[in-house]
Amino acid sequence: MTDPSSKGAIDRLVGAGRLRPLELLPWAVAVGAYFLFDSYLALGSQILIMVLFALSLDLIVGYAGIVTLGHAAFFGVGAYAAGILARHGGWSEPISGLLISGAVAGAVGLASGFIVLRTTGLTLLMLTMATGAMLFELANKAGGITGGADGLQGIAIDPVLGLFRFDLWGRTTYLYSLAVVFLCWLFARRLVHSPFGRSLVGIRENVQRMHAIGSPVFRRMLTIYGISATMAGIAGALLTQTTQFAALKVLSFEMSGEILVMLILGGVGRLYGAFLGVPGFMIAQDAIAKTDPYNWFFWIGLMLVLVVLFVRGGILGICDTIIARIRRRP
Repeated sequence: MTDPSSKGAIDRLVGAGRLRPLELLPWAVAVGAYFLFDSYLALGSQILIMVLFALSLDLIVGYAGIVTLGHAAFFGVGAYAAGILARHGGWSEPISGLLISGAVAGAVGLASGFIVLRTTGLTLLMLTMATGAMLFELANKAGGITGGADGLQGIAIDPVLGLFRFDLWGRTTYLYSLAVVFLCWLFARRLVHSPFGRSLVGIRENVQRMHAIGSPVFRRMLTIYGISATMAGIAGALLTQTTQFAALKVLSFEMSGEILVMLILGGVGRLYGAFLGVPGFMIAQDAIAKTDPYNWFFWIGLMLVLVVLFVRGGILGICDTIIARIRRRP
């Protein structure tokens, strides 16, 4: 016979994996933006790409508890892989180029993760930073392939599915980005609601207990690290394909810091923090930069400090508080 408590846990796990109507709200907004804000489609595609990048970071920071300051390394590897394939390898087909670039970034993630994940705390943090710094300098020195400080230019990408060209208005770019992000979100959602995803939460909460029950902790951490690197690489490749340019910034520490700030602002470990934090940060950045162009980064930093101190769950935490108060009303 099945243990009732065990059966209840299974029912909760299955129920958590069911798609709720509220989860479709970001996608309804994204589709609506295509029709309502057609003059801002280029910005919209950039937001979608950064959402995917933040989503990949949430898998390791929010679910597995692996803190990193070098996640841009995989974003940049994917970006340069897509650019080099098209510029030097003659591989201009976008979808296969996206998959190859993600695989390259995933391989780099597995190779680096095999070393850095054997450490913890400050050592882990410093090794992730060192990985990003090494790849940044490698791209800078290999100017004949990567373009160096001038960036990789002259990238030509074929029409998507051989039918949809990247137009000047950004329509194809936006829809292509939206489709890729949606598919990656479906995969990430399925992953975090699976037993594997639940084991990651257990590792985050109490790694000693997971060792005690015989869970292969290192193997699972390495697996999610590789998956996260692959998704980040796809996001970077998507950026290169849609802008037809790759610059050193995609490998910079600044990029790693910004995406972490965006994720914290939206809410870590909730899968949907990326959908709120990225647009919130980018829109606030644009508005504050126009108002105070010399001190905009100070105001962004102050906003983040206030969120961390008073709203631990980010924007999602604010939403939870509002919903809870509404439900408590008679």
